[in-house]
Amino acid sequence: MPTTHHSAAAERHLQAAHAHEAAAASHNKNDHIGAHEHSRLAQEFSREAHEHTERLLKDQLEVVTEQSEG
Repeated sequence: MPTTHHSAAAERHLQAAHAHEAAAASHNKNDHIGAHEHSRLAQEFSREAHEHTERLLKDQLEVVTEQSEG
């Protein structure tokens, strides 16, 4: 499962970076509505990446706790 969370978090980080680049490009073209939408997507992807990372940390802490108790 950690690999899944690692991959999912990494993918969301890449999606967020792409959305940030698209937002900057839209802004440079004076497409402020498009820039806002891309920025919103970047924030959403960043939040999802954070959630996957939090789940990964929780899973790892559970494994360490189980190993120390057993």
